[in-house]
Amino acid sequence: MTISHLDRLEAEAIHIMREAVAKARASVMLFSGGKDSTVMAHLAVKAFYPSRPPFPLLHIDSTWEFQDLLAFRDTFARAQGFALIVRSNEDGRAAGLNPFDHGERYTAEMRTEPLKAALDEGRFDMIFGGARRDEEKSRAKERVFSIRSAGHGWEPRQQRPELWSLYNTRLGQGQSARIFPLSNWTEVDIWSYALSSDVSLAPLYFAAPRPVIERDGAVLVIDELDRIRLRPGEVVETRSVRFRTLGCWPVTAAVYSEASDLRSIVKETLSASLSERQGRIGDNADGGSLEQKKRQGYF
Repeated sequence: MTISHLDRLEAEAIHIMREAVAKARASVMLFSGGKDSTVMAHLAVKAFYPSRPPFPLLHIDSTWEFQDLLAFRDTFARAQGFALIVRSNEDGRAAGLNPFDHGERYTAEMRTEPLKAALDEGRFDMIFGGARRDEEKSRAKERVFSIRSAGHGWEPRQQRPELWSLYNTRLGQGQSARIFPLSNWTEVDIWSYALSSDVSLAPLYFAAPRPVIERDGAVLVIDELDRIRLRPGEVVETRSVRFRTLGCWPVTAAVYSEASDLRSIVKETLSASLSERQGRIGDNADGGSLEQKKRQGYF
């Protein structure tokens, strides 16, 4: 019997999840509502069926999330039988921290710090994430089981070998593991799997008329008109756009597109000349690389 490429990727991801859960004191799956974490959660449902998934979803709400994404997050978790944990930095919200003015401080205090606090609170030692190695150069330095220090720090030079897909799950005092079941997937694999397995994804990934502005060569969707700060000469207009990646709405660029279904998106992705990560305006705009953020505990 011939096993397809997607079948192999699915089997590998399910094996990784089962291996981690078998050794975990407490496991959790980070869920952004993006395509990667949604496919990963779909795989978790298959991995442990007919039981409910044996871990909750954890979402860090930066307070600048797309409203459609928050609605999708809640609907998806409820439909798939996941417990859902949502954490925000309420002090940062009250202080008005935002991606326009506070850059790296905003990322650290509104994403990284509440993530670390939530992991400590739950005493989670096996933490699933949807990162892929093809996504960004620092992602390629990760192992499938990526060890974090007691303070959630990451040191790429201390990663363990994973020869022949053998995973060392042993943890030292205070250590935890960030686990990436989708490490060997590509963006095309994600879209193709979503198409073949009928995975529901956030509506922001599909082209639709949306209010946008063009800023510094990027197309920004105005998710909350009362929170955007328009620059002189900027005009909000309605255009057909979609997203290849999702983050905080003021620093995530859309692409002009008419692809409103998964088959059209797969075709469009195959002909794309730029990385999906080009849509993450905040990766380097605030003075800190993604690798630096990851070393400090950012996912």
